[in-house]
Amino acid sequence: MRAQLVSTLLRARPVATRVAPTLTRAASGHAHQETFESFSERYVDFFGKAQDLFEVQRGLNNCFAHDLVPAPSVIEAAVRAARRVNDYATAVRIFEGIKEKVENKQQYQQYLDELKPIREELGINIREELYHE
Repeated sequence: MRAQLVSTLLRARPVATRVAPTLTRAASGHAHQETFESFSERYVDFFGKAQDLFEVQRGLNNCFAHDLVPAPSVIEAAVRAARRVNDYATAVRIFEGIKEKVENKQQYQQYLDELKPIREELGINIREELYHE
């Protein structure tokens, strides 16, 4: 009986195991590095064409996800787009996003000073003006 069991085990085929395919992409040494100027130009163009709130917010999420502070020209285009789609809250939040992205209060103040004309033109108050903390 033992011999029969051993011969049966030897003849038995191994059960095929399922292996999930690996879905990896080969890394390329030719990765494109976008310059700050082309980044700024791309987002100014994007916000200039945005037609609804979803597009504006999607563009803001993508823009602020990068490891840099957007140029004032990008911020101006984003604020104009927010007002064009009639969303005052998003326009205010853009400035909150800048405050989180900059390294210190002096940089934030420089952005506010540079963007003051556009804020006055579009009637946008920053959070600090709305809620005195």
